[in-house]
Amino acid sequence: MSPIVKRKGEKFTLPSKYLLFILTILCTGMVLLTFNTTVFSGPLSSIAGYTIVPFAEGISSVGSWLANRSEELAQIRDLIAENEDLKQQIDELTIENTRLQQDRYELTNLRELYSLDAQYDEYEKTGARIIARDPGNWFYSFVINKGEQDGIAVDMNVIAGSGLVGRIVDVGSNWAKVKAIIADDSNVSAMVLSSSDTMIVSGNLKLYATGVIEFGQLIDSENMVVEGDKIVTSNISDKYLPGVLIGYISKIDQDSNNLTKSGNITPAVDFEHLEEVLVIMQLKQTITD
Repeated sequence: MSPIVKRKGEKFTLPSKYLLFILTILCTGMVLLTFNTTVFSGPLSSIAGYTIVPFAEGISSVGSWLANRSEELAQIRDLIAENEDLKQQIDELTIENTRLQQDRYELTNLRELYSLDAQYDEYEKTGARIIARDPGNWFYSFVINKGEQDGIAVDMNVIAGSGLVGRIVDVGSNWAKVKAIIADDSNVSAMVLSSSDTMIVSGNLKLYATGVIEFGQLIDSENMVVEGDKIVTSNISDKYLPGVLIGYISKIDQDSNNLTKSGNITPAVDFEHLEEVLVIMQLKQTITD
């Protein structure tokens, strides 16, 4: 190794590697001195106490801090891994919970359809699922997944929930379109179950926003009809089978002619959440014949 030569006019500089080496030797020597206080005493011991001890304490503190940080980092990594596992479990449980809720909802619908099927057991029926509907908040016109190949025909009655939904108005080979009784152009000949007084139930989408539809032409000369009375399809309806529940009277008003009454009906069917329906396979004309 060539010696360090200071040229004339140059400023003396010590390479960093030599400086580090010298400092290391000095630190090592001073540390050794602190371990031999019984041999060295006096001024040298005092110098070591003022220089080496704080330096050693600083190194010890830094070492302890680094060790603690290392442990904390390891714990953080473990917590992050555990958090990811918990997130995955939560996602799986959320999916499973959603599936169970959907299954329960479908089971509730099927139970309602089964109960409805039992109420009208004199009619042959087939179940169908709604696959499309017209734009809007309510099922006033929709398409089901059954058609001509399943025996579906125009004017067959459709029921769901607790009563009448509407009737088939168009049929394809494997689909059929249903117009609901809440549609603006829907009119159903109906009667009050308790008194057999007849009326016309008319669809009204704007009014249905408040949860009701309207009726009119009710002749109730003896004032027997009251709020809460059941309204069903009448025997004189040309398209609807008799005795199918439409809903319940929620409001009655005397018309200006003082001969008839009109008012509102709360439908028995929830036209906002339909998914499955039952189609009655007999036509009113066939049964009449």
